[in-house]
Amino acid sequence: MLAGIGAWAAWSTLYQAVAVVLVFSIVVFFHELGHFWVARRCGVRVLVFSIGFGRELIGFNDRHGTRWKISAVPLGGYVKFFGDENAASVPDAEAINAMSEDERRDSFFHKPVRVRAAVVAAGPIANFILAIVIFAGVFMLFGKQETAARVDEIIPDSAAAAAGFQPGDVVLSIEGRPIESFSDMQRIVSVSAGQPLEFTVERAGQQVALRAVPSLKEERDPFGIVHRIGQLGIKRSIAPGDIKTHRVGPLAALQLGVAETWNVVERTLSYVTGVVAGRESADQLSGPVGIVRVTGKVAVLGFGPLMQLAAMLSVSIGLLNLFPIPLLDGGHLLFYAIEAVRGRPMSERAQEIGFRIGLAIVLMLMIFATYNDILHLAAS
Repeated sequence: MLAGIGAWAAWSTLYQAVAVVLVFSIVVFFHELGHFWVARRCGVRVLVFSIGFGRELIGFNDRHGTRWKISAVPLGGYVKFFGDENAASVPDAEAINAMSEDERRDSFFHKPVRVRAAVVAAGPIANFILAIVIFAGVFMLFGKQETAARVDEIIPDSAAAAAGFQPGDVVLSIEGRPIESFSDMQRIVSVSAGQPLEFTVERAGQQVALRAVPSLKEERDPFGIVHRIGQLGIKRSIAPGDIKTHRVGPLAALQLGVAETWNVVERTLSYVTGVVAGRESADQLSGPVGIVRVTGKVAVLGFGPLMQLAAMLSVSIGLLNLFPIPLLDGGHLLFYAIEAVRGRPMSERAQEIGFRIGLAIVLMLMIFATYNDILHLAAS
């Protein structure tokens, strides 16, 4: 009996580990594929396409001379262009200056600024496209479950009680935005703690206007992570007529995929803005340890939840890479924007200083996020 339990635990751990590597690899592969595909179309020579960092485990060369490989540390990946000094696409000034005229035609750094910007932006865009496709696929496979935005119960001394909500109310709109389900309402309320919201509800066949200020509450999710979100203090109706699962066709699924991807972007930007403004705590930031932990736990819930997590992770990586921090794609785009305005690139010295500052910022964020992950592990 004990041997059977031990074998099951071992297989479960192995399954979770494989799921983590698979999810990371899919998201990273499509990000780098975006860079690679546009670079190839623009005549840029690609030297390396790597999933992971460090020592190469397995690889091959394609007919264009690109080395495709899987490396030992599966925590990211990179595409290295002709003229790059390293995996972060920092230019190798000495090699660039020594290039012949023929070599310059294949060099990333000798392409027009619009081409370089397109190549860099293609990575995050590929992440958003991947997320849309995954969300759409999940909707097509499992349908869309909706719970009516009907109030079943009011929690005493809550924001909803103070605003005058009553059992049986159906929320029609918030701040003029139509509400079609309880989850639509949750998305808006969760990121609006402390902010007054105008609600239109249907009550006994009449439309009633209510004004509520969601309160800030802490919730611990099934994975032990604490979230600070806005809450009204109402419970949804679970009556059979208020819970419906709709079959979704390809076009509708694609539209839902776009909407769900935008919801993730909106929530993420709202949180980041809240941190900068001091309304949110930065202790919700997670690093690789936290992502690995959550991915492993979601993997045991089934294929659908795992794919949804992959889509959310893809959106997060795409959005993170657009932040204007040197070393990230957004930092490169910032340099290209400055170059387009000035009519010439920034000096090598200025770019070097920028990359060093970017490296310091990225390392500090990684250390801080890992520290949060350790605290979450200790509290769970």
